[in-house]
Amino acid sequence: MHRSPFLLSLGGLLAMAAAMGVGRFVYTPILPPMVEAIPLTKSQAGLIASANFVGYLAGAVLASMRLPGSRRLWLLSSLAATAICLLGMGFASTMPVFLALRFLAGAASAFALIFSSALVIDRLAATGNGALSAVHFAGVGVGIAASAAVVALLLQAGAEWTTLWFASAAMAAAASLAVLWLVPRDQPTGQTVQRPDGTRLDLDFAALLAAYGLFGFGYVITATFIVDMVRGTPSLAHLEPYVWILFGLCAAPSVVLWTALGRRWGILRIYAVACVVEASGVAASALWLHPASILVSAVLVGGTFVSLTALGLVATRSGGGDPRGRIALMTVSFSIGQIVGPAFAGYVYEATGSLATPLLAAVAALLLAALLALLADARRRAVSPST
Repeated sequence: MHRSPFLLSLGGLLAMAAAMGVGRFVYTPILPPMVEAIPLTKSQAGLIASANFVGYLAGAVLASMRLPGSRRLWLLSSLAATAICLLGMGFASTMPVFLALRFLAGAASAFALIFSSALVIDRLAATGNGALSAVHFAGVGVGIAASAAVVALLLQAGAEWTTLWFASAAMAAAASLAVLWLVPRDQPTGQTVQRPDGTRLDLDFAALLAAYGLFGFGYVITATFIVDMVRGTPSLAHLEPYVWILFGLCAAPSVVLWTALGRRWGILRIYAVACVVEASGVAASALWLHPASILVSAVLVGGTFVSLTALGLVATRSGGGDPRGRIALMTVSFSIGQIVGPAFAGYVYEATGSLATPLLAAVAALLLAALLALLADARRRAVSPST
């Protein structure tokens, strides 16, 4: 089977939209009606979010191991698991089931990210169409915006929170069927998917790993609780149908912008700049709960978090060969930050009645991530002055 580079990148976009944009992030707009209907405390909501990220970590570790079968088979299986877990959330009613389903969905999203990125980015680079990787990563924002719009419309129609999960499952399933056609089979390479050789933890890659984990912590508190913050603040409640859609709409095209800047001025330098921009967006919601500051936060965080994910993974290709091992290690680091963030924020909120302290901690993490990225860039340039 052969596909044009654009159709291949479109398949990657839909895979990322299903597994990440819907499978992982639809929890944010569904969380407020869930909290009110069940009900859930902030710490319980944070634990459910963290369960997804623990599953993401487990999936990243497993995906880096020696696995039978093709990369495409694992990608399609993970997309099917994502749709099933979304469907299950609509039938669940207890914390253990919520935690288990979000854990499994997190593992599936890690598999989908790693295997779709390895398949799509590798093939695009081999045909000289590496710039189309931006289309692949734009799928996260497309999935966020599309699922947010569906959730908003259903809420306005009076739908219950369970219906929101059912609709999300249908969206993920439809996108997965398109991926089945758009992403062709692997080229024959043997009986098993091997762990790639030569994944070394040199100093610049170690700094990048740490920066990626800090970024995971830095964005996730806003990405988990921004809609809940809006609903819980009377002066902001009218923004609830729009803030997460804006978040996704800013995410989708941002990958093209930031990766273009990365090609011009250096991936790691632009990674550092994007971390500072994102820190400004997080600070806006931490320091001033006002319609203008929330919209600024949605634009700046939404407009950087997918791009930072893409920039970090693109930077791993400097090691050469199959990027899956480095992508998996980066995903592990990223997921550790995400696991800590929502649980930490939920418990601090229960103790203080505010998310300001966790959000300011996220700002500090993003600024430190920017510094580490600059240090990694300086080391790479010292080793290879021509770059």
